Amino acid sequence: MKLLIAIDGSEHSLKATRHAMALAQSCRAPPAITLISVHDDSALHQASHFVGQKVVVEHLHAQSEADLAPAVALCREGGIEPEKLIRIGHVAQELAVVADSGGFDLMVLGTKGRSRIADLLLGSVAQRVCAISSTPVLLVP
Repeated sequence: MKLLIAIDGSEHSLKATRHAMALAQSCRAPPAITLISVHDDSALHQASHFVGQKVVVEHLHAQSEADLAPAVALCREGGIEPEKLIRIGHVAQELAVVADSGGFDLMVLGTKGRSRIADLLLGSVAQRVCAISSTPVLLVP
């Protein structure tokens, strides 16, 4: 089984990692787990004019490494060495592209507790991923 787990540094994504690890350990064949962190740089577009695009990319890369570290530790505790991917761009779109092009059997995402009104107005990354990805998505509340 080839799993893609979206990591954003939240407790929700660690819960999704724990759930995916339990699922992976129930499989007969050793699972392949890839942890992915995607940061949207659109909010930092103006900052890049002052500090340079390289500084923005380095900052987002460092943030992704910090976000991934606890999930990597969870996987290692479970005896699995995960692959790490770091992407910059529109979060839902990047997740869907990686999942669909990487031949993953399942993408696992944690959900966040936002109000129903905010979800209706703004949607969520999880909803967008489910709408655009052809890879099955498991949402972990």
